[in-house]
Amino acid sequence: MSSMSALEFPDPVHNNVSGSMPKFLDKLLDLKYFNVSFNKLVSEIPSCGPFNNLSGQSFISNEALCGFPRFHVLSCHNSTSKHRSKRRKVLVIFLLAGIALVVLVPITFVLLWIRFIRGKRNDPRQTSDSSYVVSTRGRISYYELLQATDSLSESNLIGSGSFGSVYKGILRDGTLIAAKVFNLQLQAAFRSFDTECQLLRNLRHRNLTKVITSCSNLEFKALVLEYMPNGSLDKWLYSHNYFLDIKHRLSLMIDSIMIDVACALEYLHHGCSLPVIHCDLKPSNVLLDEDMVAHLSDFGISKLLSEDESVSYTKTLATLGYIASEYGLEGLVSIKCDVYSYGIMLMETFTRTKPSDEMFHGDHSLKQLVSTSLPHAVMEVVDANLITPRDNQLMKK
Repeated sequence: MSSMSALEFPDPVHNNVSGSMPKFLDKLLDLKYFNVSFNKLVSEIPSCGPFNNLSGQSFISNEALCGFPRFHVLSCHNSTSKHRSKRRKVLVIFLLAGIALVVLVPITFVLLWIRFIRGKRNDPRQTSDSSYVVSTRGRISYYELLQATDSLSESNLIGSGSFGSVYKGILRDGTLIAAKVFNLQLQAAFRSFDTECQLLRNLRHRNLTKVITSCSNLEFKALVLEYMPNGSLDKWLYSHNYFLDIKHRLSLMIDSIMIDVACALEYLHHGCSLPVIHCDLKPSNVLLDEDMVAHLSDFGISKLLSEDESVSYTKTLATLGYIASEYGLEGLVSIKCDVYSYGIMLMETFTRTKPSDEMFHGDHSLKQLVSTSLPHAVMEVVDANLITPRDNQLMKK
């Protein structure tokens, strides 16, 4: 130590010197030059004695030297803080990665599972009504629809209603269709088209009219429906060419058609996410396919109840004679209105009398007529064509 105190010009540059700076260096009173650059020294630079006259050039490129700002070397505090900051960043990154694995992976799995379950519920192939298949056909063009219906010719007209007409047609692939063309001169027709599109694209049941596709532009709107070769229930009740006797009317209309309609109503009222009220239940809106299976159609004035509603208000009136009193007088509709209309239609099936017939006026109605005939005079209101001569003889006995 005493022998080194006389050192004047130590210059261990590029000597791969490592370790801490010796503390005795500040005792070198004769030190005139000192340079330990480009080594691996660590710890703090002496701050007194001859080191007061040295510059930062004497200590550059060392592993972890620190000292006073005049040496232009990082202070020990800053160096330590920097290393601590780096460690903290690394720890935060690993912590966030761990949280992502623990939290995001289960959440992703749950979301995928929910989507899978919803997909199965919405898949018509998974429903009990497996015979009902929603068409995936894209929209049909206006010119293709004209070609399919022979330019909407009168010969293809199969029905008309308040908001438009229905035409029979055949697509290029041979599919028979019924094109429901809306009369856009009526403002209500726009609402009717929008209502049917909104409802029918979300409904899935074998006893509801199936929409194949649609055709819509600024001047033309139509729904392309599955064609029903046996027409409507109204036709079978009142057309002589399609007359049914008591045997067929009981076995077909009651055991089949009316049950089909009841199933459709049960689905609309209780099987959908939100209750749907048809609002215009009548024989002309019950269509029959080639197997005489009934399909409820024409949802143009239907109402969709929200979660907190049991009744709704509407300004659009249904067909007179089928309307419940609260609907006709106050505009209030509920699922009870459809049930009332169903009862009227059932009476009409047996009596073969329209509830809108001219014979009914004021308080006199089909409902009252049937009600007053029960139980002893029921044969007086039943359709006379349902009773055979033999039945008359049995009644007289």
